[in-house]
Amino acid sequence: MAALLGWMFDGAEMGMFSMVGRDAMMDLLSATNPTEADVGMAFGVIIAVFLVGAAAGGVLFGWLGDRIGRVRAMSLSVLVYALLTGLCGLAQTPMQLGALRFLASLGMGGEWALGVALVMEVWPNKSRALMAGLIGAAANAGYLIVGFTSMGLASLISSVQRLLLHLGMPEEFVSMLVAHHGWRLMMMIGTLPALLTFFFRIFVPESRRWEEEKQRGRTRGWHTVDLFGVLIGCTGPAIILIVWTWDVSDWNLGSAILGRSLGTLAGLVIATMGFTYPVWRYIERSLLSEDVVLAPRQNRRLIVNRMFLGACLSSVALLGTWGTTQWAVTWAGSLQGVVAQVAVTAGEPEHEPDIVQRFAKQWTQIATALGAMIGTLLAAAMGEALGRRATNCAMCGLSMLSVLWLYQGHSTFGIPLLSAALVAGMCTASFYGWLPLYLPELFPTVMRATCQGFAFNFGRILAAIGTLQMSSLLPYYQGFTTYSGIQGGYAVACSSLTAIYLLGMVLIWFAPETKGQPLPE
Repeated sequence: MAALLGWMFDGAEMGMFSMVGRDAMMDLLSATNPTEADVGMAFGVIIAVFLVGAAAGGVLFGWLGDRIGRVRAMSLSVLVYALLTGLCGLAQTPMQLGALRFLASLGMGGEWALGVALVMEVWPNKSRALMAGLIGAAANAGYLIVGFTSMGLASLISSVQRLLLHLGMPEEFVSMLVAHHGWRLMMMIGTLPALLTFFFRIFVPESRRWEEEKQRGRTRGWHTVDLFGVLIGCTGPAIILIVWTWDVSDWNLGSAILGRSLGTLAGLVIATMGFTYPVWRYIERSLLSEDVVLAPRQNRRLIVNRMFLGACLSSVALLGTWGTTQWAVTWAGSLQGVVAQVAVTAGEPEHEPDIVQRFAKQWTQIATALGAMIGTLLAAAMGEALGRRATNCAMCGLSMLSVLWLYQGHSTFGIPLLSAALVAGMCTASFYGWLPLYLPELFPTVMRATCQGFAFNFGRILAAIGTLQMSSLLPYYQGFTTYSGIQGGYAVACSSLTAIYLLGMVLIWFAPETKGQPLPE
């Protein structure tokens, strides 16, 4: 229950910014009269910063979980992301918001790796598929909660404003909190998961498998000095962010592509070396100790290869999600505006939009979250029935088709679009029921949290690159039209990124089949 609640709030924290990010950027950039392109770029950069922080947090807290225990490290990770998310509501500039989102995402990335390790080590082998599905469903339940919470807050915003004034808060401060649909209040609600840390520390037992490894002295190979590697690794994504946000309007197209490609490659190399450094150092120490945990070289090479293979598989899932369905909420909101503008231009009287259209973004998030909850449960069950590799290949194909149907087949907001969003959410999020099942099966207990934390969260760096590309390349898609007649924009860009699933359909056949095998000790 502790892990499921942690993932649920983790999903809520991620879904929250997708919901309020555009309002936040309009608010923080209001002094500069921002264009839609300015808002889109700032929104994309902050999402990329979040993904980078989650990648670093997965390694940082995964390392901590392997050293001091799953429960203590998970409590700390939840506390970090809850408190820092709440502080986002006080940000005054996009840079401040980005910095707070980065720090909050450290805890979010760590919570996933720690919770998966804890649950998979506590429950028996025959229950792993069910638990993996619940892991993915719990995270997407958070997205669902955010959708309903946002609608409720939007309906009660004037009442909340009167209440805060009645409590004696300064009028200027209250006006700041409720401006732009109350996005700051939504972020402050994110502090509630901090209460979970007390529940964790009082009621949740430590993993028996980890306790046994500790008694054997196998957790002493993790040293604090190794975390310098993680700090150095963070400079890699920082370089990527700089090269993709740098103003290259005065450059020719070839120079811009070459400069960004070289900067991205350099950033990936630095991040890879830094984030894998703690694992390399642990393996080296284990080979020199009297109680050798890993067989020489062969197992060392096997573990590292599996880390990078897991990172590639996670990258396909994460880049697919953050590059396609995560933009559906913003896209649905823009369709609502298009419909309203057409009505005014045609000389028709303006009407108050009905409740479905007025909450286009919220209903879209609810639809994708409901689909995602179904998809994660089905994916884990399919992985147990059909095998890990065949299931992943099928998920890639279905994800590609469902996203193309969503963006290419719809031009107005309504029930057909919501139906397509539900199916796309179900297919693209199915990986988050499959990954918690598969990744723990690749690594031994003493390294599980760190290695699967790297494998899952390193994919976030590549997803961040995809998000930055989306923001930068939107103007270049204006010359293309979707099948439903939309000119350029999110629909065309998101459709193009579905090509990543073709790579996933090939990669999975280089991975081992682990169906029916116990967790490695």
